[in-house]
Amino acid sequence: MKAMVLAAGLGTRLRPLTNDRPKALVEVAGKTLLEITLARLREFGVNEVIVNVHHFADMVVEYLKARQNFGMQIEISREEELLDTGGGLKKAAWFFQEGSSKDEPFYLHNVDVISTIDLRRMLESHVAKKALATLAVQDRKTSRYLLFDEAGELCGRRAGIDGAVEWARKVEKFEARAFSGIHVISPRLLTMLHEDGAFSIVASYLRLAGAGEQVTAFPADKYSWRDVGRVESVREAEAELRLR
Repeated sequence: MKAMVLAAGLGTRLRPLTNDRPKALVEVAGKTLLEITLARLREFGVNEVIVNVHHFADMVVEYLKARQNFGMQIEISREEELLDTGGGLKKAAWFFQEGSSKDEPFYLHNVDVISTIDLRRMLESHVAKKALATLAVQDRKTSRYLLFDEAGELCGRRAGIDGAVEWARKVEKFEARAFSGIHVISPRLLTMLHEDGAFSIVASYLRLAGAGEQVTAFPADKYSWRDVGRVESVREAEAELRLR
């Protein structure tokens, strides 16, 4: 199975930890965020990965080379300019469109997310619903909410609790959920990414959901999750990992 790790960000919220290294190589309890993410993916059967890089890109390449890619087949997608999630995935589309697994769903995973979300169950849900994309979501506070209808399908998004709603398709009843930064994606999505340059994959999801495609929620409230995007969250994540 294949996956993409999103690791190209500047990590500005992690300064000064990212003054001399990329976000992917920030350590939590003695392991880098990249190693933690790759280990999680390998646990769920992923053996081929593409990692996008930008900030201190060569450091990531050398780090992986020195560790024999942690026993995985790893490709690098260099971004001279940051392309955001959608643009980054579009640039790396070739990786998922070749080989024997070109028709199989794949994972898209932020490097600065640490969780216990069951990726196998998430994949099973995706396949059972024949979804275009499945997003792990939780009922927690966030600055940006995704909205899902009663069937668990994406119908819009909203900034904050009281912000204006951007509808993909308007519904009477919906639930607002926080996105976890973990996706399962069907390869056919790759040919539907008509946006160019840097763009958010969520914008593409909304456009496609409005056109009738299934972008579904995977409820992940029973799992632990942490965005390790701030210095203080690194300390909190270290404490949590030591308790496991």
